[in-house]
Amino acid sequence: MLINHRSSSVNLPELKKITGFLQLMRPANIITSVSDVLAGIAISGFLVSSNFTEINFLPIILLCISTIGLYGGGVVFNDVFDAALDKVERPERPIPRGIVTIKEAGILGSTLLLTGIVAAIMVNNISGLLALLIAVAALVYNKWSKHYMLAGPLNMGLCRGLNLLLGISIVTAALGQWWFVAFVPVIYIAAITMISRGEVHGGNKSALYFSVFLYSIVIAAIFLLSYNKGMLLWTIIFLLPFAWMIFTALAKAIRFTLPQNIGKAVKAGVIALILMNAAWAAAFGVITLAFLIVLLLPLSLWLAKLFAVT
Repeated sequence: MLINHRSSSVNLPELKKITGFLQLMRPANIITSVSDVLAGIAISGFLVSSNFTEINFLPIILLCISTIGLYGGGVVFNDVFDAALDKVERPERPIPRGIVTIKEAGILGSTLLLTGIVAAIMVNNISGLLALLIAVAALVYNKWSKHYMLAGPLNMGLCRGLNLLLGISIVTAALGQWWFVAFVPVIYIAAITMISRGEVHGGNKSALYFSVFLYSIVIAAIFLLSYNKGMLLWTIIFLLPFAWMIFTALAKAIRFTLPQNIGKAVKAGVIALILMNAAWAAAFGVITLAFLIVLLLPLSLWLAKLFAVT
């Protein structure tokens, strides 16, 4: 019994360290980034003319690994650059608590970003270039642009837009046809980023109302595209719960601009990305993948209970 007690004592700090690393990576958010890539793959046409037994799953897996590394590395560096500020505003985070050092977090973030770039290069050179751009955009956001009212939301949105293009790049020719769809997640994430500005001290209603406008643009864009492709009825199945999820939380935040309500609106917006990406897949006729993407939602919600989303 004494040996087992000592063994448990030795392992406890290691367990805290691993938990701290996971907290830095925000696993619930990473799941949403995987749904971005899957939506992009649906848009690319990679799966439309293939039977299940004929699908080459390797590039799909590699792009999923890539986005996990890129998103995970990006959010880790968010805490690295915000270490001093988090001591005051978010002392519960792993770095302010001393669970993870800044150096350890930097090594973790760098490893994740490098993994994301290498995995994408293994698919094709264009995917590798997009992965590199995502990594650079994430670092620019964390170090500089998030401190500016306009540049921050646009930069964060750019990361998500490029992530959608990363999925489309599985068929490089499709990028020339569908590159413009990347503007939709740019607008959507810009809206969430604007909302999140009030998470610590409470939001201002002007920004929240403007986010309603941006959300509406996103829904209208997917709606119109699905209508043009003759997939409106299937797409509505995913668009309606998506709209309900984001607008319900945002309406409460507008009514009572309290930090906790702002935080819930941000959380709902981030996790609802899964439903939005399912709508993308449905709009492009890949219904099976749309339902598979939705299966990521309960996983993300479960992880959101264990690890912070923001």
